[in-house]
Amino acid sequence: MIAEILIAALWSISPFGEAKVGIPYAIFNNVNIYITFIVCLSANILVYPIMTFFLDHLNKYLLKWKFYKKCAVKVARRIKIRAGSNITKFGFWGILIFVMLPIPGTGVYAGTIASYLFRMPYRQAFWANAIGIFLSCVIVWGMTVATHRGINQ
Repeated sequence: MIAEILIAALWSISPFGEAKVGIPYAIFNNVNIYITFIVCLSANILVYPIMTFFLDHLNKYLLKWKFYKKCAVKVARRIKIRAGSNITKFGFWGILIFVMLPIPGTGVYAGTIASYLFRMPYRQAFWANAIGIFLSCVIVWGMTVATHRGINQ
C-alpha cells in the first residue's frame, strides 16, 4: 500500500497527470479514500512553490539556451491563448476556475505559469491555485469514489 501511495503522490506532482491521475490510481489500487485525497491534494499543491522557484530563479539562466527558449515561448503562448482572456478579465477567479477544471491542459502547472506571465502577486496566485486544486481534487475524488463503489457492487 505504501508503494501505491507513493506512486499516487508522484502522479499528483507530475505535469502529465497531476491529481487527476493520482487520485484514480490510488483509489483503484484500494488505498483508503481519505488518505488518497490528502496525499494527492498535498502533492499537487506542492507544485506551486516548486514551479514559482523555477520560474523566478532557474528560468532566467535556461532562457539562454535556444532549444529551451523556443519551448518556453511555445508553452507561454499556448497558456496565454487558453487562459489569457479569463485571467485578464477575472484575475484571481480566472486562475481559480482555470486550475479547477479537471480537464487536460489545465491545472497547477498551467495556472502557475499563467499567474507568472500575468504578474499576479505571489500570495494571491498561491491561493487561487490552491483553492482551484482543492476544488479539482474534490470533483475527481467524488467521481472516482462513486465510480469505484459502482463497479464493486
